[in-house]
Amino acid sequence: MYTFLDYFFVVFHGSLVLFNLTGWAWKITRRIHLITIGLTILSWCGLGIFYGWGYCLCTDWHWEVKRELGESNLPYSYVKYYLDKLTGFKWDTLVVDAAVVILGLLAFALSCWLNLQDYKSYRYIRQYDHH
Repeated sequence: MYTFLDYFFVVFHGSLVLFNLTGWAWKITRRIHLITIGLTILSWCGLGIFYGWGYCLCTDWHWEVKRELGESNLPYSYVKYYLDKLTGFKWDTLVVDAAVVILGLLAFALSCWLNLQDYKSYRYIRQYDHH
C-alpha cells in the first residue's frame, strides 16, 4: 500500500507543483489555479506559523509514506528532493527555496491579475449583452 501511495504522491504532488507554476496561462484553468496556488501559499504561511515556514501538507504526507518505506534524511523541500533525484546534483537548499518562493509568488500574482482581467472582461460583455 505504501508503494502505491508513494507513486500516487509523485504523480499528484508533482502535477500540483507544475499546475501551480503554469495553470494561470490558460483562461479555462485560471479560477481553479487561483484556488490551488492560494491554498499552497496559505499552507506555506498559515500552517507555516505552526509547522515552520514553507510547510506543505502534501510534502508532510508524502514524507510519512517514504519513511514507512524506509527512506530517511529527507529534506524539508519536496522540490529540492526531486531536483536532486532527477539531476543527480545536490542543489543548494537556499537557492531552491528562493526559486520556489519567487516562482510561487509570481504565479500567484499572475493568476490574480489575469483572473481580475477575465472578471472585468466578463462584466463588460455582460453589461452590453442585455441590449
